[in-house]
Amino acid sequence: MTDAADTDALPHADQMPPASDVDRLIPSGLPPEDLDPLADGILMAHQVRWVEDTSTLKLCEKGRRTGITWAEALDSTLTAAAQGKAGGMDVFYIPDAKEKGREFIDTCGRFARHVAKELLTTEEFLFEDKQPNGSSKHITAWRIRFASGHEVTALSSRPAAIRGLQGRVVIDEAAFHQDVGEVIDACNALLIWGGQIRIISTHNGATNAFNQLVKDSRAGRYDYSVHRITFDDAVAAGLYERVCLIKGEEATAEGKAAWYRKIRRSYGPRVEAMREELDAIPREGDGVLLPLPMIEACQTPNYTVVRWYPPAENFVDWPAHLRRAHMEQWLAEHVDPRLAELPADRPHAAGLDFGMSVDRTCLPIGYTAQDLTRHVPLIIELARCPYDQQRQMAIHVLHRVPRWAKTIADANGNGQALAQELRQEFGPERIEELHASETWYREHGTPFQAAFQGRAILIPADLDVRDDLSQFRVVAGVPRIPRSVRLMGSDAGKRHGDAGVALLYFHAASQVEHQEYRYIPVRPEQTTRQVRLTSGLRARRGSY
Repeated sequence: MTDAADTDALPHADQMPPASDVDRLIPSGLPPEDLDPLADGILMAHQVRWVEDTSTLKLCEKGRRTGITWAEALDSTLTAAAQGKAGGMDVFYIPDAKEKGREFIDTCGRFARHVAKELLTTEEFLFEDKQPNGSSKHITAWRIRFASGHEVTALSSRPAAIRGLQGRVVIDEAAFHQDVGEVIDACNALLIWGGQIRIISTHNGATNAFNQLVKDSRAGRYDYSVHRITFDDAVAAGLYERVCLIKGEEATAEGKAAWYRKIRRSYGPRVEAMREELDAIPREGDGVLLPLPMIEACQTPNYTVVRWYPPAENFVDWPAHLRRAHMEQWLAEHVDPRLAELPADRPHAAGLDFGMSVDRTCLPIGYTAQDLTRHVPLIIELARCPYDQQRQMAIHVLHRVPRWAKTIADANGNGQALAQELRQEFGPERIEELHASETWYREHGTPFQAAFQGRAILIPADLDVRDDLSQFRVVAGVPRIPRSVRLMGSDAGKRHGDAGVALLYFHAASQVEHQEYRYIPVRPEQTTRQVRLTSGLRARRGSY
């Protein structure tokens, strides 16, 4: 979400662009013949601020094409060209796309010739990237070597061995790396031996780890020096004049106004995209189903998420009776007391999303109140849990849920076996084995969204649950979580919208009309006595 309280105050296409040299020096609308965009040097004011900041940890949230990476190339060139005693060190540039690595090295090479007075040749080589399992992977890399003995190296992709690099690491467009949080965490090891970290990026959504790093740094939770450079900041610093210089065109006030308007209007009705790309304001995302404020308005601290983790790495190898005993004790301590608090007079439902080695198994349990609000007082989450204990947990819990009517269970992949066993345990009327299709998501995604819009659902106040729900996107009219989504949870484990999917299943299950069948069971002693009397009567009749 934007930090600006008044969105009308944000830049728009029909306003006059921010004033720069071309406005101040041309009161009559004609540029002076001696107008020199480079009069104050090759860097614009915001680029100067970036280079002058010598903080060990430095990051920049920026608008597109504002020149921060270019300024960083100059600073990295000077750093690598300097002797160690003067603060020189190796530089590693890690982009989000392969072609950017070669471009960065070429830019550093040009700076080396004109600034450091060194004529350097770009070398292409294979960088040995040692994997966590001990094997090696070779990735394309480019480098230039300085007389100082230092190098600037650009890699074609993020190395697994980033923790082993030493010197300055520049992560460009960090928000678009596959595992943003992991990259950021790995860089911190560089600080032990005096390294430096530079993180530069346009935003890529409000829930992205890069945006969280920016917010946490501003809140004082990290020691990063934070720079924010918008498109308008660059325009005010002379971006238009530089563009004209490169293109060999004449800079005029009228030309600048038309150029500014064209760029902002190129986004059309995609205002959130324009804000993110130009104004450094992270967007909720194209086609987002549930914006963060909508989710948070439905979260309450009165409800709970209970999480199970393996008590040991080799838990899956424990004897069956010990695994069962451990799970039974955990359920008795952490789950049963909360199940006992569920209202006995309300119809209940549940949703089950299955996970095994990476994703989590989530089981939200809730009820429908008299005013039709869905309440989810409890979400049970299992991480890296053996299959037998998942089955044990589900059967244990569902047998104890009052007036439980329906559970929709994920029946894709390995989840099919668990869903089928639960169906055999409780019957097909109460367990629906779901192979979710686009039709199913289209049918149930809209009521799910409406529940959050109308605050007709209450769920636990939990960061991971919120972030899971925020991953729902509307793609071609179908609400679902994209396969490529992988977030880092608060426990540093990977998530794929697990709690969000399970809550959607719960909500769909709660829509089923609740029916109860009242019956009086025949007591065992009565049955036994009746059989005995009948048998005796038949025996006597046979003797006549």
